[in-house]
Amino acid sequence: MSKPTIDLLPTSALINEDRSPLIIAGPCSAESEEQVMETARLIKEVPGVTVYRAGIWKPRTRPNSFEGIGVPGLKWLKRVKQETGLKVACEVANTAQVFEALKAGIDILWIGARTTVNPFTVQEIADALRGVDIPVLVKNPVNPDLQLWLGAIERLNQAGLKQLGGIHRGFSTFDNAPYRNMPKWNSAIEFKRLVPELPLICDPSHIAGNRELLQPIAQRAMDLAMEGLMIETHVNPAVALSDASQQVTPADLKKLLASLRFSKVDPETEDDHYQLEEMRRNIDQLDKELMEVFARRARLSRKIGEYKKEHNMAILQVKRWDQILEDILEKANKEGLDEKFVRSIFQTVHHYSINIQTEIVNGKADA
Repeated sequence: MSKPTIDLLPTSALINEDRSPLIIAGPCSAESEEQVMETARLIKEVPGVTVYRAGIWKPRTRPNSFEGIGVPGLKWLKRVKQETGLKVACEVANTAQVFEALKAGIDILWIGARTTVNPFTVQEIADALRGVDIPVLVKNPVNPDLQLWLGAIERLNQAGLKQLGGIHRGFSTFDNAPYRNMPKWNSAIEFKRLVPELPLICDPSHIAGNRELLQPIAQRAMDLAMEGLMIETHVNPAVALSDASQQVTPADLKKLLASLRFSKVDPETEDDHYQLEEMRRNIDQLDKELMEVFARRARLSRKIGEYKKEHNMAILQVKRWDQILEDILEKANKEGLDEKFVRSIFQTVHHYSINIQTEIVNGKADA
């Protein structure tokens, strides 16, 4: 996948001047003025939090459930901003919501996962924001499609928006357990590789779906050098009108943030740098050797394919593959390697070999 070109401002409201993580907190939904204000006052006392979030419009999977308070909630966010000094953020999903949020003086907008998946809607939002200098965060689409995610950001950037960032909130897959949305950390890593200049924050609440899982998810995000966290926080989660199980109290938010290890992105001293570079050189050499082994294995697979074609043999030898996998996993256990990791690697390698042999047997590759 080619790297997109994103034109960003050198400074952005999405990046703290001291490079500390951007912490966004607040309820899933703005439910009442009292709930919004009480939560905000308590969050104001949590070290590190600079942005207050609340869902104003809440499209649900099915109708006839609480779908947000709507425009009146924007007045409550204005009051939060005035009385606490916190910046305020909310989600927008169409042009009408964009205009209402801008009119209310909302500081930061975000585009939700269900909107990101639709380029038509994203383009309409981008057009509505054309000429407006406001930070916008884009959540990954519901399905694991990096192109859609980056495409949404590119559309906003091409409309002139230069304070942009991503939100990693996990993906909906066939089996998400134990999460609400599978994190698929590799997608977040690839996002950072393709657009390293773009801030990426994590939404542990929507990944977890359960407050008990928030801390390890948030820590993993910090270990991967993400630039911040968005954590749903409610003064009384037990009575929340939406996503009650994944919200925490302001007191628990404070404990969670205090428990996190915020890692340095770069080594501090020259000696640290030298040791790290030496270990990286060793890793690079091992990677090179792995590539050479893979290449030799592919050549052998090709020869085996030619032999099977000549002797009219089936490509898949189930008993042999079963024995190979059993031996490999036994070896992995002895070496202290994770069985799931090793299994996935060798299943991929075996699948590649099967493809090579299939092309030869079916005459789609030169012998």
